[in-house]
Order: sequence, then structure tokens, then C-alpha cells
Amino acid sequence: MLLIQAIASLYLPNLNADLINNGIAKGNIGYIWHIGEIMLGSSALVMGASIWLAYLAARVAMAFGRDLRTAVFTAVEGFSARELNKFGAPSLITRNTNDVQQVQLLLFMGFTMMIGAPITGIGAIIMALRSNLKLSSLLLVVLPIMSLLIILLLRRIVPAFRIMQVKIDRINLVLREQISGVRVIRAFVKTGQEESRFGEASLDLMRTQLRVTRTFAVMFPALSMILNLSSVAVIWFGGKLIDSGNLQIGNMTAFLSYIMLILSSVMMAIFMSLQIPRAAACAERIQEVLDTQSSVVETLNPKDPSVRLGLIEFENVEFRYPGAEHPILSDISFAARPGEFTAIIGSTGSGKSTLLNLIPRFFDVTGGAVKLDGIDVRDQALESLWSEIGLIPQRSFLFGGSVAQNLRYGKADATDEELWSALAVAQARDFIEELPEQLEARVAQGGTNFSGGQRQRLSIARALVKKPQILIFDDSFSALDYTTDAKLRNALRGVMAHTTLIVVAQRVSTILQADQIVVLDEGRVVGIGTHLELMESSDTYQEIVLSQLSPEEAAL
Repeated sequence: MLLIQAIASLYLPNLNADLINNGIAKGNIGYIWHIGEIMLGSSALVMGASIWLAYLAARVAMAFGRDLRTAVFTAVEGFSARELNKFGAPSLITRNTNDVQQVQLLLFMGFTMMIGAPITGIGAIIMALRSNLKLSSLLLVVLPIMSLLIILLLRRIVPAFRIMQVKIDRINLVLREQISGVRVIRAFVKTGQEESRFGEASLDLMRTQLRVTRTFAVMFPALSMILNLSSVAVIWFGGKLIDSGNLQIGNMTAFLSYIMLILSSVMMAIFMSLQIPRAAACAERIQEVLDTQSSVVETLNPKDPSVRLGLIEFENVEFRYPGAEHPILSDISFAARPGEFTAIIGSTGSGKSTLLNLIPRFFDVTGGAVKLDGIDVRDQALESLWSEIGLIPQRSFLFGGSVAQNLRYGKADATDEELWSALAVAQARDFIEELPEQLEARVAQGGTNFSGGQRQRLSIARALVKKPQILIFDDSFSALDYTTDAKLRNALRGVMAHTTLIVVAQRVSTILQADQIVVLDEGRVVGIGTHLELMESSDTYQEIVLSQLSPEEAAL
């Protein structure tokens, strides 16, 4: 298509020259009609080739964008919490939307302009040289001037494009915080302050964009001036050659067309060269995501336990973040057994949630080992490991859709009876039955059309539908009232008799009946035992309990 378009475009000036020299100049009407028909056909061919080229280029560019977005999404899905924290959600969203779009746009323009411009430009130079060698010497003046202009523009624009993408990340970050924290903002009467903060980020981006826009504002008039001056020079010197009899009028017209083709090709190349830096900056950011290896790596030789029981063992576990001077967890050793209720308690910042995240390998230990049924979790296939675990995070999250779709997230073929059973255990059946559509009731994104306690109970029901060997509650009872909390724990004991139950809690009343309580303090185990045993042996546990219960309640 490009060759057809280029050849037809280069052929038209020759036809025009013949029309002027042999048709109009000699008054040959038949020849004029004949050449005119050929020119119309050539123009139609150029138009058809351009349309077909644009269609093919669009299909290729859109398909490339689709595959690139999929690759970025797949890479992010494989990241551990460490990599997610490194990039941040706003930056990852920008990279998979705006950055991919810029690369996709460059690819489309490259097929339609960047490849065609050199072919047309080189062909036009050859035809111009064939037309008149003396007039062609003008190119030795015009092309270096345009090349110098390109270099100066690129030196100014390339850094600005890189900065622009970072500032777009900043806009996304501020906007996400303000949308997520809108209630806090209003409660503290900080709406004006947040508007000012967003305005500053937006103004910062605007200043960078203005630098680029001003450069473009200088570029196009400068290029237009060079183009027009070139046309004037061709007519000036061409007129003198015609006057001396060394050039025909038709040939000068053709040469003028070739000059326009050459300079138009250069202008297109300049325009594309200004798009390349931004797309290159975006491509580097995308490549950074694709090249980042997750710290949690799938084992090449996965091992499966002979029997899946749900026995969790921590053996001298240590965890520290890269570059941290002190570990978050040190010398953690205990076992959570099937059919037992294991509770983990400790002050804020003692490492409770981090400890839980080591079980499903959201992080990998930096020392010691976490074992599931006698085999290190790092030696087991990730999907096999995750299939055994039901996790209820501290901050419950529901997906947009229906209640049934959310509950079936862990078990797609679950029956309605299984869903209602899980809802009953999670103490969520009552309020779901009150909804007109019940299981098909709409759930807004994030579950915002339900209260915090309702979202938490639906999250618990979702984990119960999966029927996992290991059930992990990361302070998931904090949003529930005491009565609902007690009913839920009693119901769990009845239906999860052979399940390994691990609960992180801040509320002491939640864990009084636990078979085993692990007390953490500054990342270390300072006590293991039942409530009564720890009340006698652990000062840290006593302090936590007596801060919430009276001595009489604690003695029960």
C-alpha cells in the first residue's frame, strides 16, 4: 500500500508537467482529456491506498495495544506486595492506560506517516534531480536548516515529555486519595485544602505541557516559513531558467511539486520525531514493569504433600524489607494445627499482618521457613497453595456485580444452597434475605452500597464458600459488634471442625476461647498458650487483656 501510494504520488507531478508542456501549451484538447483521466485515476488510486493503509495500520496498532496492556496486567498480577508497593497503584494505572496509548499512537502514525515519508521524500529527491539539477541545489540549503531546527527542538522537548509522565502519575495519586478518602476530607473540613493540593498538581502538569506546546507553537510557523521561502526560491530561479530557455514551464511546476513533497516528508518526519520522545519515555516505563521480576518466584519443581491437612509450621522465621536495618519478624516458631483455633495478638506494629502474609506467599521469608503439611511453601506451586487458603483481609473488598458472583469468586460452581449456608455461618443471611433480589442483588464497586460490617460478613461468606483447608482472618472481626462476633465464632466451630483456623485480633474477647494464642511483641514471639496459661506466664498478654477487660472478666 505504501509503495502504491508513493509511486502514484510521484507520478502525478510528471503528468502535470506533460499536461502543461504538451497539452495546454499546444492546445491539444484530446491530449488534455487523456492526461486528465490518467491523473484522476492516479488520484483515486492514492486515495484508496491511503484509506486501506490507515485501516491496516489501525488494526495493527490496536492489536499491539491490546497485547501490551495484557502483558502489563499479567506482569502486575504476578507481583508480590513488595513490587506493588514499589511502583504504587497510580503509576501502574498510568502505565497501563496513558503510556500504552502513547506507544500505540506512535505505532499507528509510524505505519501511516513515518514509513511513507522517507519513501516519498527519497523518490521526490530523485525525480527533482532528474527534472533539473540546478534547481535541485536549493535542497543543499533547505534540508540542513530544517535538520538543525529538528535537533534544537528535540533537545528541548525530550526531557519535558519524561517529566510529563511523572506528573500524570502525581495527578492520579492525588485523585485516588481524594476519592478514597472523601469522607475523611469532609469530616475534617479539608475540602478546600484538598482542592488546593489537586490544583497545585494540575498546575504543575500544565506548566510542563505549556513548555511542550510553546515549542510546537514556534516549530510550525518556522517550518511553514521555510516551506514558503523554498517555493518562492523555486519560482524565482525557475523563472530565470525559463526566461533563458533552459527550463519549460511544466517542468518547473513539476519541480515545485517535488519540492513540496520533499519538504512535506521532512515536516512529517519532524512531527513524528517529536512524538517519538514521549512514546519512548512511555515505553521505558512500560518496559520497567515488564522487566521487574517478582520477589515471589514460582518454583520450577513443585512438590505436593501426600495428604492435604492444613498444618502450618513456622520454623525460625525471619522477615525484613530490602535495605532495612532491623527485621520486622525474628525467630518466629509455632504450629497452627487442623481443627484448632490459633489466635495471634500483639500491639500495633508488632508484625501480625506481615506474619499472615507469609503463609500465602504475598511475601517470602528472608530466614527460616514456613511449611504447609511438612513442605516449605516456597517449594509448592502457588495456585496449589492458594487453593488451600481462604483469606479474609482486614479491609474487606467486594467486586462490582451481584452478591452471588462475589460469593462464587472462590468456587465458580457453588450451588445456591452452599451460598445460603455460607451466609448463615457468616451472619449475613438475614440482611441478604431482606433485599428484593437477594442473591442477585447488585454490589457496587468495592461494596460501597453495604455497610462496613455487612461487607466484612460477605467477605467471610465468600471465603467459606471456597471450603478451604486453612482459614485466615486478618483482624476481620473488628467491624462486627460483640453479639455478631460471638455468633459467628460459634457457627465457625460447628462447620469448620477440621479446618486450620488462624485469627489475628485486636479485640481480646474474640480470642478468649482459642486453643492456642501466639503473643507478638516487636516482631518476636513472647508467649504461646491458652488464655489462662498466658495470664500467668506472659506480662505482655496480661497488659493487653487488662487494658480491655476487668480482672473478673479476664479470669473467666
